[in-house]
Amino acid sequence: MATVRVEATISVAAHRVWDAVADVGAVHRRLLPGRVANARIEGDIRILTMPDGSQIRELIVSIDHSLRRMAYTVVEGQRLPLAYHHAAFQVFDDGERCRLVWLTDVLPHAMEAAVRARVERGIAEIAQTLEAGDA
Repeated sequence: MATVRVEATISVAAHRVWDAVADVGAVHRRLLPGRVANARIEGDIRILTMPDGSQIRELIVSIDHSLRRMAYTVVEGQRLPLAYHHAAFQVFDDGERCRLVWLTDVLPHAMEAAVRARVERGIAEIAQTLEAGDA
């Protein structure tokens, strides 16, 4: 299994970034506006609607406030040919800033580069949104 790890230092306090990450039903407003058109929660499933109308279903595995860690797995609607996709965000204090770490495990291994490109672009957009105060 390939693991993709990306990290961003964000000029926002950790508790504010965590509040946005933990608000799993508001990813379209608080983290990735424009990239995600809408999000809704049905039980433990988050349904993301993309700007083109396609949907991705993610099982929210964990929201751990003490660790500031949120984990999810894509269960339907992959845009890439992946057999497995599990990811987690974790927020770490860094003074008045914080570090946001996004770990993604994927199969097949050959998809690592494609996933890395998307995750790197995504974390940059998240950091920009949070620093702009849009969250």
